Amino acid sequence: MTIYSAPFWLRAFYPKGLIWNVPTGKREVFLTFDDGPVPEATPVVLEILKKYNIKATFFCVGENVQKYPEIFNLLLNDGHAIGNHTFHHVKAWKTDYITYLSEVAQCQQHLHGNLFRPPHGQITRKLARDLQKDYRIIMWSALTGDYDKNISVNQCLANAVKNTKPGAIIVFHDSIKALDRMKYTLPEYIEYCIAEGYSFGRL
Repeated sequence: MTIYSAPFWLRAFYPKGLIWNVPTGKREVFLTFDDGPVPEATPVVLEILKKYNIKATFFCVGENVQKYPEIFNLLLNDGHAIGNHTFHHVKAWKTDYITYLSEVAQCQQHLHGNLFRPPHGQITRKLARDLQKDYRIIMWSALTGDYDKNISVNQCLANAVKNTKPGAIIVFHDSIKALDRMKYTLPEYIEYCIAEGYSFGRL
């Protein structure tokens, strides 16, 4: 069963010090996008964000940055924040410690900054302790589930809406797998937030 929100008991299961939301007194949410950049999906996201004059945070797979530098440069040119998502999108619970750190370091060769999001939401206590020396480890308030072909666009939207509160970190994906659900859900969610008086921030 996929859990699309981050209740207290789930956060307690994970190592301490991970960032699940942003403390703020403002009605502000933080849009994040995982798994890009890819030419099929990332420009679609950028056009939607540009339409609403929104800045967001993209957690990039190093292999994709290496393959598509021109798409990656679009993110930089538009002023979005960039984070590390490992070089090959590896799972921490199935990857040995040294290999995982190497994945993070290899991705970081193509990036600047100190944001990191573990692919698949997987992180061990040892990895978290060591990565926190150099990175802010960003988790989420809600997954839209846009990557899941078994849920509808309306469910993706509902996953985001019901977890919207000041400081919420919302996860979308700029990937081929998520494209159809993301390109419907993202503008609908933005419109919802604007109607509710929310602004959008970068991490």
